[in-house]
Amino acid sequence: MTITQWFLFFLLVQVIHFLGTWKLYKKAGRKPWEALVPVYNAVILMKIINRPWWWVILLFIPIINLIMFPVVWVETIRSFGRNSTLDTWLVVLTLGLYIFYVNYSLDVTYIEDRSLKPRTATGEWINSILFAVVAATLVHTYFMQPYVIPTSSLEQTLLVGDFLFVSKFHYGARTPMTTVAFPMVHDTLPVVKTRSYLKKPQLPYFRLPGFEDVERNDIVVFSWPADTVEQFFKITDRKIRKPIDKKSNYVKRAVAIPGDTLSIEDGYVFIDGERTALPDRAKVQYSYLVTSEKGVPSQPLIDAGSRELSRAYVAQNLNQSQLNALSPYIRRVVNQDQNGLVFETGKNGIPVKVVRQNRINVKEIANFQREVTLTEEGAAKLRENASIDSVIRYVMPEDIQSASFFPNDIKYSWNLDNMGPIYIPEQGATIELTLENLPVYKKIIREYEKNELSVNGREILINGQPADTYTFKQDYYWMMGDNRHRSEDSRYWGFVPEDHIVGKPVFIWMSIEGINDGITNWKPRWDRIFTTVGGSGQPRSYLVYFLIALGIWFAYNQYRKRKKKSA
Repeated sequence: MTITQWFLFFLLVQVIHFLGTWKLYKKAGRKPWEALVPVYNAVILMKIINRPWWWVILLFIPIINLIMFPVVWVETIRSFGRNSTLDTWLVVLTLGLYIFYVNYSLDVTYIEDRSLKPRTATGEWINSILFAVVAATLVHTYFMQPYVIPTSSLEQTLLVGDFLFVSKFHYGARTPMTTVAFPMVHDTLPVVKTRSYLKKPQLPYFRLPGFEDVERNDIVVFSWPADTVEQFFKITDRKIRKPIDKKSNYVKRAVAIPGDTLSIEDGYVFIDGERTALPDRAKVQYSYLVTSEKGVPSQPLIDAGSRELSRAYVAQNLNQSQLNALSPYIRRVVNQDQNGLVFETGKNGIPVKVVRQNRINVKEIANFQREVTLTEEGAAKLRENASIDSVIRYVMPEDIQSASFFPNDIKYSWNLDNMGPIYIPEQGATIELTLENLPVYKKIIREYEKNELSVNGREILINGQPADTYTFKQDYYWMMGDNRHRSEDSRYWGFVPEDHIVGKPVFIWMSIEGINDGITNWKPRWDRIFTTVGGSGQPRSYLVYFLIALGIWFAYNQYRKRKKKSA
């Protein structure tokens, strides 16, 4: 909906409110015209139902107002003596239109000093739940949102199983664009696995003022521009197009910001011709081919910092009890024949304790070559190991090209490790538009900035008019994962528009090793719990300080209770 359409809709709502309540306003000792004036009518209504004025603010906040409207409808009819369960259900199920019946057909009396306390324990419980949901939704939408790292694209900077708090206010909270949605969930309802929102109506994009801009190399949570991730949103229609604020959330590093010119050379990022300097906490990883004529053992790889490691084993003469003991650690069975069971595990392999207790005949397979992801420091450490023959960083050759890589046009010979130069669009900046650079910017022009784009011979047409330049309407960013060869990022789908920015990760409140390996394999990473995401130097856990503060608060609370009893 456009601004004009929303304004007309807002006026229509005011007229409906006036027609349905003006007699009730009059019976409450107010003037009938007060039911017609936008915003003012809501303030007066709060006085009539004996509720605080700030409820008016909640009525204008998308998603939260979906909870507040039914509450206000119920409070309105109860202010005029309609307290039965039937009245409550009628006003909710008719979306407030039952108030018209009360207004015109019933001779009701305004109860000025009615009790606001729920009459039953159930009512008290429902009241508490409603306002807990309102408060949580308000915090979740405008201040702080929990997020869990599901993939290894930022490994080792952020680890799979890190639970984050993402600040909405650092960059300015993006107000909801989807107006009708289930609170406290993203795009899918739990259990039933169906869409949690209606696509229409949609509010225009708006962002509240923030405290800072996205800076180069910030870690950022954003709505994935490429749209639906099927495993996050299971539905028969795989071509569904989500609203911006319901797209799947991604977390990457903003390696280039508006106005930058980016290029990638042999896997290294350059901005305006200079190799980018990353923060000291950034742990950029590349793929390496590790070889040893005696076989590459796992322990040196782990000691060098490799986390995404598959380990192969062969087990012989297994009985059912032994197989059951191994099952929690097996990720994939490779082969099973007379020579035994060949299987893969994660980085931690099979615990020695499990092998000894169950007397399992198992041996790890050390292949001649193994591909691993390492930081450059880790690779240097591995080269010092006498059992390793060579450690070679993989660089995708320039002659490997595919439409899978941005700008998704076979005419461009770009790939994961060699790309650009690319100008990162800045709001208000104008570029020369040619058939050669059109593939780079066509998605911006057509999808993100809603223009009609076509080509007629050698002529580019925008909204039916010939165009040899284009002026961008918003800022754009280039997002990449620190795990450079295992990250689906801007190198595949291009720019991230400013209206897709969600927030800034600021705090790790929980971190679990083996989060995807079943609850029996979960291990808390105590050194990462209650650590900050940003900053310099080694992350420092504030868990001890939190526990001390919590203990002091608990002791003080107990002291107050004892003092109150003795008084």
